[in-house]
Amino acid sequence: MPRQSISFTEPNDEWLKAQVNKNEYSSKSELVNDLIRQARKQQIQIDWVRAKLDKAEESGFTNDDKNEILAQSKSLLNG
Repeated sequence: MPRQSISFTEPNDEWLKAQVNKNEYSSKSELVNDLIRQARKQQIQIDWVRAKLDKAEESGFTNDDKNEILAQSKSLLNG
């Protein structure tokens, strides 16, 4: 795994330390990697929603109802 050095603002560093001290994570590196994974999952969902909106705008309508769109979005987050 590549090793890198990064700097945090004091409030962010204190928050990271607090999470580790609460035994939520074993290290700041583990926490930062988890936050990045979460952000990547969110970006996938955002990209999916944008694509759906673009398609709907181009066609003028969608046949999917709000429950279908919500179910598709949730499955994307969990998958």
